[in-house]
Amino acid sequence: MLSERRNARAAYRFLRKALNMMSGYPPSSITTDKLASYPKAIRRLQNEGLLAKGVEHRTSKYMNNVIEADHGALKRIIRPTRGFQTTRTASATLRGFEVMRMIRRGHCILPQPGVIGEIRLVNQFFGRAD
Repeated sequence: MLSERRNARAAYRFLRKALNMMSGYPPSSITTDKLASYPKAIRRLQNEGLLAKGVEHRTSKYMNNVIEADHGALKRIIRPTRGFQTTRTASATLRGFEVMRMIRRGHCILPQPGVIGEIRLVNQFFGRAD
């Protein structure tokens, strides 16, 4: 999820969205970086009943290594472009990168094998018709 700021409101929206996506699998713990806005967002979710009171919030520097390592390849692509000018362009570009990564890793079922299948899948993701 992209956000222009990393404040408590953005953290709340991010965590609420993640919880909704995984609604059938409630977490027993949440691992984040040490940003001060995450505990506030977690408390708000717990007070609203969207998150169990017993969920552990872990902020260990090393517990997020798997996720941070996954972002490494993306950061190497973005860094030479000097970042993004707007959230809108960042969102569009990152969606494209992620779709291509999903295809390369075999996380998608292609409608047809080979490059033609990849093109059709990309068109399907971004709403273009053949």
